[in-house]
Amino acid sequence: MRKFIISDRIARKFRGLDNEPVQPAQQEERAAAPEGDSPAPEKRAFKVTSRTDIGLVRRMNQDAVILGETLMGVADGMGGHLGGETASMGTRDGLLRILKEKEPAEETLRDAISEVNLALWNQQLEDESLSGMGTTLTVLWPGEKQMLIGHVGDSRAYLLRDGEMRQVTEDHSMVADMVRRGLLSEEQAATHPMRNYITRAVGTEPTIQADVYSVPRRTGDRWLVCSDGLHGMVGKERLRELMTMDDMEEAADQMIREALDQGGRDNVSLVLAEDGTASAEEVAE
Repeated sequence: MRKFIISDRIARKFRGLDNEPVQPAQQEERAAAPEGDSPAPEKRAFKVTSRTDIGLVRRMNQDAVILGETLMGVADGMGGHLGGETASMGTRDGLLRILKEKEPAEETLRDAISEVNLALWNQQLEDESLSGMGTTLTVLWPGEKQMLIGHVGDSRAYLLRDGEMRQVTEDHSMVADMVRRGLLSEEQAATHPMRNYITRAVGTEPTIQADVYSVPRRTGDRWLVCSDGLHGMVGKERLRELMTMDDMEEAADQMIREALDQGGRDNVSLVLAEDGTASAEEVAE
């Protein structure tokens, strides 16, 4: 399904909510882990697999899987035949270049996203064929004790811990905002005609407000980062079941198969990662 960008201000006006204050995103379990003198874990002890597929409808794949030395995630481009691919791949390449050999920190990640955003904005100002391009972005960047998450748009990050899965990121979309405000149920949002209108994207404005936060790391955590080509086709409970599979390669393959079986209306991309390192608190125990 084609994606559209609509500013949050316009979206709020459309819903008649201009004067309603925006509530900050919930920060459950996003605070930094307690400091201590225990040994820190290795940052690279992750088992990672990724997939991307053009789907059954689109003529080209405008998703970009992001895999660096430690950085991992997905960017879902939009903005015409050339623009979407340029935006997603430019975001991927820019972040990998800027963050190479840097130590994970929230401010460092936020600054990198801002730098990439401005570069994409300037690029489309110089090339009319790229006008209107942009991309979603969801990335994981493991630090010593925390997993850093950077997020813009409606790609998602899920965390499976102790058999329970939760969506860590919050979609920057019109219908997601309406769900948070109690104006729509999740079931209604899944079929809403404006579900592909996002309120934030990298590259569509000269400045960007990215969600950047952290979650304490724990041995055995499984992370799924995916474009809406997956989470829009496969339900949360089924994704949870697939994330619990012992074989991560088979789990990733099955996620792609089921997204295609459900229609494959968009490009489908995912990164599946398992944290194999004990946290400082666990080492101390």
